[in-house]
Amino acid sequence: MTQFDVDLFIIGAGSGGVRAGRIAAGHGASVMVAEEYRVGGTCVIRGCVPKKLFVYASRFAEEFEDSVGFGWTPGEATFDWSRLVAAKDTEIDRLNGIYIRNLERSGAKLVQTRAEIVDPHTVRLVGEDRLVTARYILVATGAAPFIEPDLPGRELAISSNEAFHLPRLPEKIVIVGGGFIAVEFAGIFNGLGVETTLIHRGDAVLRGFDADLRRTLREEMEKKGIRVLTGDVLTSIEKTADGLLARTRNGEALPAGEVMIATGRIPNTRGLGLENAGVQLDGASAIVVDEFSQSNVPSIYAVGDVTNRVNLTPVAIREGHAFADTVFGGKRISVDHLGIPKAVFSQPEIGSVGLAEEEALAEFPAVDVYQTSFRPMKHTLSGRNEKTLMKLLVDADSDRVIGCHILGPDAGEIVQIVAITLKMRATKADFDSTMALHPTAAEELVTMREPSIRHRRNG
Repeated sequence: MTQFDVDLFIIGAGSGGVRAGRIAAGHGASVMVAEEYRVGGTCVIRGCVPKKLFVYASRFAEEFEDSVGFGWTPGEATFDWSRLVAAKDTEIDRLNGIYIRNLERSGAKLVQTRAEIVDPHTVRLVGEDRLVTARYILVATGAAPFIEPDLPGRELAISSNEAFHLPRLPEKIVIVGGGFIAVEFAGIFNGLGVETTLIHRGDAVLRGFDADLRRTLREEMEKKGIRVLTGDVLTSIEKTADGLLARTRNGEALPAGEVMIATGRIPNTRGLGLENAGVQLDGASAIVVDEFSQSNVPSIYAVGDVTNRVNLTPVAIREGHAFADTVFGGKRISVDHLGIPKAVFSQPEIGSVGLAEEEALAEFPAVDVYQTSFRPMKHTLSGRNEKTLMKLLVDADSDRVIGCHILGPDAGEIVQIVAITLKMRATKADFDSTMALHPTAAEELVTMREPSIRHRRNG
């Protein structure tokens, strides 16, 4: 029997890789993990966690304004960008340390260097210039921001990575994109007092979400002062005496202190040596895997964004756990990629699970739509003109709830719980028989009795 240095070698110590390493080690496997940057991955270091801290910071200006309607007289409030960045860095350092300790406590060995695949069972530690053999190799290197290589002036732009470390807050920013990252950072910078313009090539932001959410979010963003340009693309960035100038196909010339590109992310597969082992990639340079995260090379697996399946941190964690249980735990576990709840920390926030209305109509012959829009109770005194939108989609033939979409305060928190009910195949009758919790916004989900729309497919 062939002897290997370790049972499992993991390239990448992000959320998926760390979870896989910890669980595999718990099953008795010898594990080595290589990470060339910091432990914790995109989500912890330069993604979800610091982004949400910035979202919290950006909401205070409105909170101060709203407090007046409740009898408060707020004093003069000033914002210090450098203090926010420093506080964020302190928290990220703390989390990085926790990830390292948890990984090492499990028995896995961490090596902080780049690793490249030499063959199906061998990796090279670049920083140490030595080879390590492994029974299995797991690639968990995530994804990276994409900036169009042919864009004139691309070197003047920043991505979400650099946005977390700007030396100063710009007076104006142009953000290019219409997905999670673009709309979230538009809300962040706008909330911190930056004149913000969002450019998106499509006709509505947040492709893949329910159309009513997409439309209403744009309306609310524009109410808050964000300029949203749809059906347009960035064509160049120029350096000027006053900063930068972003030009678009439709003839816009937008002065800015920063131009942020958030038009997508690409799998981190370049330079890993995957071709040395014959690992198959798809057209987006993602590693092609089966339902158990195994590539076409039996000894090489991949989890997380590098596979470009569902690019969310909890999905990478679940995939890493399932991989370890399957390969080292004697269980055959695959991850269900359907019915995954999603939150967008836009302003207002979005929570969504299940099918969008367009998807439901394509899949089911009879769909009932229950929808309501209202002013949150808080704003009856604050005076703020902001909507909350709630929407349930029901398969009329089975009465099963097949989609839930919310725009408004704490939408993500609400939808996380609703996702459980959809997983359990709850019916509209189950929702109706649940007692309302008053006064809450979420009570609307169990008090909508008559459909707003009844869709019926002919034939």
